[in-house]
Amino acid sequence: MRAWLTCGVAILALAGCASLGGSQAGRYLAQDAYDARKVVPPPPAPGSAAAEQDRQTFLATRQLKDGPRWSLAQADAREAKILAGFSCALGVTPTRETTPRLAALLQRASHDVRSAVAGPKRLYKRKRPYQTEPGPICARSGLIVALTPDYPSGHATWGWTVGLILAKAQPQRSDAILARARAYGESRVVCGVHNASSVAAGRLNAVGLVDALQASPTFEADLAAVSAELDAARAAGPAPDKAQCDAETALLAQPLS
Repeated sequence: MRAWLTCGVAILALAGCASLGGSQAGRYLAQDAYDARKVVPPPPAPGSAAAEQDRQTFLATRQLKDGPRWSLAQADAREAKILAGFSCALGVTPTRETTPRLAALLQRASHDVRSAVAGPKRLYKRKRPYQTEPGPICARSGLIVALTPDYPSGHATWGWTVGLILAKAQPQRSDAILARARAYGESRVVCGVHNASSVAAGRLNAVGLVDALQASPTFEADLAAVSAELDAARAAGPAPDKAQCDAETALLAQPLS
């Protein structure tokens, strides 16, 4: 599938890309409509039991290196291809060409996600786990990644936001969609570039953001259009490869450590 969101990474790779939807340029929410700093609690204090649990989780998940879950985490690191990751859960592979309304909605929502992540990251300035503990990581530690704080996870915020949106658009498939969205965030733990509590904070952040998005009539109208579009795309086919989807389901059912 063509990578249809390919701008450079800041806090999210998707933020700052050119609009895919013409009149959908910009964001859904006013600048002050959602303040994640009031929703996301502080990260675990250094030396606390929760911080030690994060450290132990980082060490334990280093054992996944070069295994199937490691490979999936590497694939999940490419935000631009996030929708391909939801193909099995949706029963169809969305693309810019086949699901343009979905592409446009997510492009617009990505600007809201960017703001939701930036505020608490700047507030808490938590270091990433590989910066405080030695161990392999499965994503390149570029300058931008190294300079953006750990808490909350931007990937997890984005992945859970996409999952919640897709689950609302396709409620009959919500269990599979949300399972995949959770795994998308957990891939950052597997990669060693986020602490587990930072991923959990990302999910919390996404819940607050999507609640705020639902107050937007424009978002709700776009969501209804996406629901119909996905139904039509699935009916048109083709369906994702069954063997590959069965393997993914089995992999995601395994505990991380």
